[in-house]
Amino acid sequence: MNDSPPAVPFLDLQAQYAAIRDEVLQVVQDVIDKQSFVLGDEVAALEREVAAETGSAYAIGCASGTDALLLSLKALDIGPEDEVLVPVFTFFSTAGAVCSAGAKPVFVDIEPEGLGMDPSKAEARLSPWTRAIIPVHLFGQCADMESLLTLARDYGLKIIEDAAQAIGAKYRDKVAGTLGDTGALSFYPTKNLGGYGDGGMILTQDEQRAAKLKMLRVHGDAGGYDHRLVGTNSRLDALQAAILRVKLRHLAQWTALRRQKAHTYRELLADSPVELPVERPERYHVYNLFVIRAPRRDALREYLGKRGIGCNVYYPKPLHLQECFK
Repeated sequence: MNDSPPAVPFLDLQAQYAAIRDEVLQVVQDVIDKQSFVLGDEVAALEREVAAETGSAYAIGCASGTDALLLSLKALDIGPEDEVLVPVFTFFSTAGAVCSAGAKPVFVDIEPEGLGMDPSKAEARLSPWTRAIIPVHLFGQCADMESLLTLARDYGLKIIEDAAQAIGAKYRDKVAGTLGDTGALSFYPTKNLGGYGDGGMILTQDEQRAAKLKMLRVHGDAGGYDHRLVGTNSRLDALQAAILRVKLRHLAQWTALRRQKAHTYRELLADSPVELPVERPERYHVYNLFVIRAPRRDALREYLGKRGIGCNVYYPKPLHLQECFK
């Protein structure tokens, strides 16, 4: 007899798939039958639906969340000799995209509770070469956008929101990714709206910028092999778009369940020594991850692992300590 507790995976995509299996298999078969695999009607439909869901005027599909950041930088003409403020605590791609654009990431410390970029520390990091700020809506909660937008206006800077982990999150009445000049979404499988491979999307309210982004994702082609810009190959494929359209219909329900489970964790851990996520009253948290801070983090991780409970460290090393930035 096995008395060990049942395994609790860190992320159970199998359970999600089981609930939508028939819908997914049908749309995949439809795409295969049509034999149209890159961009096309499915991608255009997903772009319209995500734009409607977020309140964005335009949504432009691309190959990944990283590319959503990179294409945003290129669309805003940010490149060599420019500096971009990024939080020191985030996934690597936020800073990596800045480097790929030829610009320099300038690291800014985060707020201890909300974990977003600290606006007061951001102002101290400005220089004559600063062109943009990339706030990250980390783990599903928006950064302090009011303060960062004010800072950007005061200094004539662009705002690119990294909303990779925060589709559906809100800052007051605005959806993550729609407050700045552009917003970057990721459809990596672990995200709240995740595909079955890589994928991303850029949100913008500006018609000309949207047109430029659409050119940049197809080698700068304006149509008919008329290349007006030097772009790249960053197209969202139809299979991913079709699957994401199925999942998008369930996103509100899944988000509500995430918030419900976060509430349960709060109740169960209220008297424990761990620090729980702080949800700001003006922000709607979508809990891509429920991240705690523990006095004995590694011991706790080992304890949970021995009992079959999945957990991970987000993130073990801040960006300024990464070898490539030393």
